[in-house]
Amino acid sequence: MRRNLGWLLCAIPMLIAMRCAADTEPMTMTVTASAYNSLASQTSGDPTLAAWGDELRPGMKVIAVSDDLVKEGLTYGTEVRIKGLKGRYTVIDKMHSRWERKIDIYMGEDVDAALEWGVRKVQISWVMAENDP
Repeated sequence: MRRNLGWLLCAIPMLIAMRCAADTEPMTMTVTASAYNSLASQTSGDPTLAAWGDELRPGMKVIAVSDDLVKEGLTYGTEVRIKGLKGRYTVIDKMHSRWERKIDIYMGEDVDAALEWGVRKVQISWVMAENDP
């Protein structure tokens, strides 16, 4: 009986760890990606102010997301990988409600880089935050 109990006590943490690992599997989705800059000509408001109040500065790796993606778990502060680009991008901005399944990649004041990026389909991945549905 003691041997069985010892085995069980060792197995419980392993089972919990396996469940936690399953909960953090990355979500993936194909979206339309465009690029934007922090220039007055590209907005009706302050070009350095993101939707959740963050200040945009050239060199930041951040994205804006459409409202439907927020509902999918791409909430403020979520780190996102964009296939084909290095590093992680953080969600700190939102797009106009007319857009669906779309991200906008922040490219500082580099208009040429944004134009070169254009609009394309990309695969993104992220891990759902613990408090997301």
